[in-house]
Amino acid sequence: MQTAHLPLPSERYAQCIEVSKRVRWDIDRDVIRGRRFDFSRKFLPDGLSQVGQLEFLTEAQRRLLGQIQGRTYANMFSLAERFIGAKMLELGAEQWLGDQLALEALVRFSDDEIKHQALFRQIDAMIAEGMPAGYRFLPPANDFAQLVLEKSTWAALALTCHIELFTQAHYRRSIEPDAELSELFKDVFLFHWKEESQHATLDELEWIREDSKLTHEQRSRAIADFIELMRALDGLLQLQAPADVEYFLKVCGERFTLAQAEALEAGVLRAYRWQYIASGVQDPRFIAILTGMITPGQSVRIGAALAPILA
Repeated sequence: MQTAHLPLPSERYAQCIEVSKRVRWDIDRDVIRGRRFDFSRKFLPDGLSQVGQLEFLTEAQRRLLGQIQGRTYANMFSLAERFIGAKMLELGAEQWLGDQLALEALVRFSDDEIKHQALFRQIDAMIAEGMPAGYRFLPPANDFAQLVLEKSTWAALALTCHIELFTQAHYRRSIEPDAELSELFKDVFLFHWKEESQHATLDELEWIREDSKLTHEQRSRAIADFIELMRALDGLLQLQAPADVEYFLKVCGERFTLAQAEALEAGVLRAYRWQYIASGVQDPRFIAILTGMITPGQSVRIGAALAPILA
């Protein structure tokens, strides 16, 4: 006898569609609303930027470094959503003549991701209006997207689910509670969070659906792909962190010792590894989904591969 009702996949797809319709927003009408960024306030909260660990910086310098990180934060999401949107369109094609609720949910997901890319391009341009020239975002978005799309669907969905879940955690635990942030920057990630909430559910559904198709050997190869993608993501962070520190040193107007400059670069890279890798793979929901699919030995394998990054 069945004692509890567990939502079937079709019911969960329908729930995602309902939420998508309810929280749908427009970039200019709902998010920007004619406003500009307030550069007298922080962008990223200290829990994400970790600027408080750089004790030799003044309050103004910490605010500037956090604003630079905030600009990169928007650009990193724009980069991620390029491959996420493409992957969701690919998965939707599998449902053309199948589950029409799943098809609608995935099409809506893809449409949201395209809109989010446009939002973050606009945010970068608006932040540029208030910052000196010279900022560079170096990670090649198309190259990374191509790499993700060439890997197994299981690995691509693992990476995507990890990103969607840390998006949720960052907003709920760090951005939303911080009253010192720029109101516009905070609102950008409020509205982003609203649509990403159902995306995380869709990621989970699609990841589990893909996992059900795999043999043990195929899953083992997919895990290798996931590890490679995480290392490639870390490579992007190792590319951007020095560029952001170089820009900071150029515009902050103060000389730093070599040791301080090295501490800045190490601190920004550490913050980026927390933002884009550790906060996702250590998320309880991500761990629960992942460990529900893999063996303890495979879990140890992933942990050992990511240990140098997480350290």
